[in-house]
Amino acid sequence: MNSEELKAAYAVIRHNVRTYESGGVAAVIKGKQNAETTVKQYESGQSMEEHQAGWRYFLEKTDLKPGMDPEQATQRRQAELETRESKALQDERFLPPIVNTRH
Repeated sequence: MNSEELKAAYAVIRHNVRTYESGGVAAVIKGKQNAETTVKQYESGQSMEEHQAGWRYFLEKTDLKPGMDPEQATQRRQAELETRESKALQDERFLPPIVNTRH
């Protein structure tokens, strides 16, 4: 594991693989290995019903502060995603049209 992975912050994100619903940020953890351990703890503490309903966890490298309130982290992450999405849509308008060169 490199020093970047040890120092970086990771958001543990809860999501539903069946409905694509986001459960938001469950925690913000310093260090990739610590974050992976946290994911395993969340998964092992999950009820069979939750798991069967499709709820899972994944890691996302973030600039959020480790240990911050999950609700605040979720709001900040959502705002960043919306900003990124609107910028991508704006940039897309300025791209040249795709021309199909196959005949």
